[in-house]
Amino acid sequence: MSTTAAKQFWFVVGSQHLYGEEALAEVKAHAQTMTDALNNSGVLPYPLVLQELAVTADKITSLMKEVNYRDEVAGVITWMHTFSPAKMWIRGTKMLQKPLLHLATQFNESIPWATIDMDFMNLNQAAHGDREYGFINARLKKQNKIVVGYWGRPEVKQQIADWMDVAVAYNESFNIKVARFGDNMRNVGVTEGDKVEAQIQFGWTVDYYGIGDLVQYVNAVTEQEIDDLLGQYAELYEFDFGTNSKEAWEASVRIQASYEIAIKRFLDEKDYNAFTTNFEDLHGMKQLPGLAVQRLMAQGYGFAGEGDWKTAALARLLKVMSHNQNTGFMEDYTYEMAAGQEAILQSHMLEVDPTFASNKPKIIVSPLGIGGKEDPARLVFDGKAGEGVVVSMVDFGTHYKLLINEVSAFEPKEPAPKLPVARVLWSVKPNFQDGVRAWIENGGGHHTVASLNLTTDQIVTYAKLVNLEYVVIK
Repeated sequence: MSTTAAKQFWFVVGSQHLYGEEALAEVKAHAQTMTDALNNSGVLPYPLVLQELAVTADKITSLMKEVNYRDEVAGVITWMHTFSPAKMWIRGTKMLQKPLLHLATQFNESIPWATIDMDFMNLNQAAHGDREYGFINARLKKQNKIVVGYWGRPEVKQQIADWMDVAVAYNESFNIKVARFGDNMRNVGVTEGDKVEAQIQFGWTVDYYGIGDLVQYVNAVTEQEIDDLLGQYAELYEFDFGTNSKEAWEASVRIQASYEIAIKRFLDEKDYNAFTTNFEDLHGMKQLPGLAVQRLMAQGYGFAGEGDWKTAALARLLKVMSHNQNTGFMEDYTYEMAAGQEAILQSHMLEVDPTFASNKPKIIVSPLGIGGKEDPARLVFDGKAGEGVVVSMVDFGTHYKLLINEVSAFEPKEPAPKLPVARVLWSVKPNFQDGVRAWIENGGGHHTVASLNLTTDQIVTYAKLVNLEYVVIK
């Protein structure tokens, strides 16, 4: 899989010298206990690294400068063990360029009524410190995440973990590079977008390459490389010859294998982690890449069809956020409108992401009615069931907008023996009529990124970090 570099998060605990060295030593000990417990819980996807206590403006500013400078640090989690005057935090917080989570918790879960005294009150006053610290973040319009609750509870740890995934994706957003093989599909509106604004707002680099640049890589693939890759296919997939001869089927699959090798080599050598194709730009290619694209999506590369670079970049972003689990490019195709069974069939002409597969995918070779090329090989499977989100990014000329619709995916009950593509089926929330109407009214695209692993809250958290307008349909 195309992965991101190892990341960590810094744990910064606020206090002040007013309480004395003995109290500060206890604060540090409590913070270390929490850090160790959270790291050993098995819930956090990235390590938490405790820093020196934040007790002066200079120390806080120095910490935030270091966070910005160090690429391996994806964000900061703060906790106000005691009261920590907010003016100390202003300069450092203004300088911080990475995601910030305010953990509103305290070391003890319950108040010890039998023994509580003013020493305990002075040491354990997170309720006091949270409000002072929260005020300055709100005043600075920091768009920080706030997680509230006792740090040892499973739901609190899960919220921290979910935010960590968003923070890593936010950092990765500035490393997303999309290679466009060919241009956008002619006459299509929603796949267009302002590439300069996308780089300013999201950090995405989008570059064009003529299909001939890729053809050179295809022609350089060796027969031995193809043989080796077909061996991997045999271990992972069923081979379904259908009405094709074994020889014709294998010839088609070998072409797709050469495309997979070539595209991956092209992307890796030029440091791209997302790409697009277009069935209208295939000069020098025998087939539209299908199986090849599906295999690369499964490895973590972002993709979208018809030159839709916005969705390809978004797919890469959400694959990073979800650890490439049950997340990828999707397209609305056909309504099921029977009363009480309303749903939307999701698919594409070839390129459905196999991270959604509920059964063992099979490789088939079937005609493709557009593009004017040879019959391409593709993976066919049924999609998984689960609760999820479907996300679309659209350019409204003056600004970008993100649409988020919560969905319930379910495995198809009926076989589709004549359908030569993978299929995913879901119902939209809050219901079919209102969900579809809201999507259309808000200009949502037909190309989306779907995820059965991510939550609405995670997508909204990212949108706030990049000052992106969003609409939630649920």
